[in-house]
Amino acid sequence: MKALVVDDEKLIVKGLKFSLEQEGYEVDCAYDGQEAVDKAKETEYDIVLLDLMLPILTGYEVCQQIREFSDMPIIMLTAKGDDMDKILGLEYGADDYITKPFNILEVKARIKAIIRRNKRKAPAKPEEPKVITSGKLKLDIEAKRLYIEDREIRLTVKEFDILKLLAENPGKIYGREQLLTLIWGSKYPGDARTVDVNVRRLREKVEENPAKPEYIHTKWGMGYYFQG
Repeated sequence: MKALVVDDEKLIVKGLKFSLEQEGYEVDCAYDGQEAVDKAKETEYDIVLLDLMLPILTGYEVCQQIREFSDMPIIMLTAKGDDMDKILGLEYGADDYITKPFNILEVKARIKAIIRRNKRKAPAKPEEPKVITSGKLKLDIEAKRLYIEDREIRLTVKEFDILKLLAENPGKIYGREQLLTLIWGSKYPGDARTVDVNVRRLREKVEENPAKPEYIHTKWGMGYYFQG
């Protein structure tokens, strides 16, 4: 279970992080609104604890932006107790609202209730396709093997992961920084050139003519996408 705690008061963040880790959560922290949105784009959290009064973007703005790409549960934490603030928070997409100072046991109870509720209403995820076929290309997801015209092509782990991500989302453009985070992880010390090197090697193995790719295309200035 993953949680994101967002507050510009570091003592509150520290306390919530400690309490949630005791419950077995993996906890990320953010101290301003923009950092919160960036982290939410990188990771699908099971719960977001979001302060209302934040630098750069307010809690309302963070909530609104997250709702543009995710339904991850959000609980707003604020020193304000006015009913209008609560109504606004819910209208911007928050799932619940707790006023500071709060009891950590209440916070934990609210989190558990929201997660239980979301699990009940969440639709069953479609089964991941076991094989992706496009033209002469056949990607066996389960066996982690690639075939071109029934001839197996040997890929490194990262090359396979890049091809799998692109092929599962045809037409979707992934920037170099985005691919670096998704494939290598946010803590990888390398830079975006790592992505270019691996894509070039992947094309040399997959494409009949790497200079005129059939599968792995480039959108100049934006990134890479798959189109068979």
